Amino acid sequence: MSSRIEHTILKADTSLKEITLLCNEAMEHNFFGVCVAPYFVKIAAHQLKDSNVKVVTVVGFPLGYNTTPAKVEEARKAIDEGADEIDMVLNIAALKNGDFNFVLNDIQSVATLVQLRSRKLKVIIETALLTKEEKLKACEICTEVNVDFVKTSTGFAKSGATVKDIQLLRAHLPAKIKIKASGGIKTKEQALALVKAGADRIGTSNGPGLL
Repeated sequence: MSSRIEHTILKADTSLKEITLLCNEAMEHNFFGVCVAPYFVKIAAHQLKDSNVKVVTVVGFPLGYNTTPAKVEEARKAIDEGADEIDMVLNIAALKNGDFNFVLNDIQSVATLVQLRSRKLKVIIETALLTKEEKLKACEICTEVNVDFVKTSTGFAKSGATVKDIQLLRAHLPAKIKIKASGGIKTKEQALALVKAGADRIGTSNGPGLL
């Protein structure tokens, strides 16, 4: 389980002390990575430089309606400062208003940069805000762009990852696109159920507790 966990802290009032603890816990438990705000990428990368723990950060977070050039620049800066993976928020407003070409181009623009730099891109679709049809459309667009992961949630919406949503995503994504479950995952039982449903990664602020 530890190799699936992205130990996460994304709250607005995060302290440097908390980032240090996050990184130390990730190394101690051999977690896949830490997920931190862009502001802390350089610091986390420095702390983890002699370990196998990856640095993950977020782009267009948490609402997704940032302009495409802003998302691309966020991703570029994060990679320059040491990020291994980028979790970008899909433009939820555009998706819900049927502007599918915009959504596709938005993701493609970030994906092109990230993948050319040999990094991984996850697209956060915020399942709690989408209808089933919108979730399926998001899967279709992510498949067309060939992203690396689809991620359920930011952790800032009314609810996070559910077994039902993971099952739905797994059934409508090709095997090569992996799934990250995140949002509200606090117990080992929750995490195991999500993995059984098809999640490849678990994003949680309670990594040690899951073990």
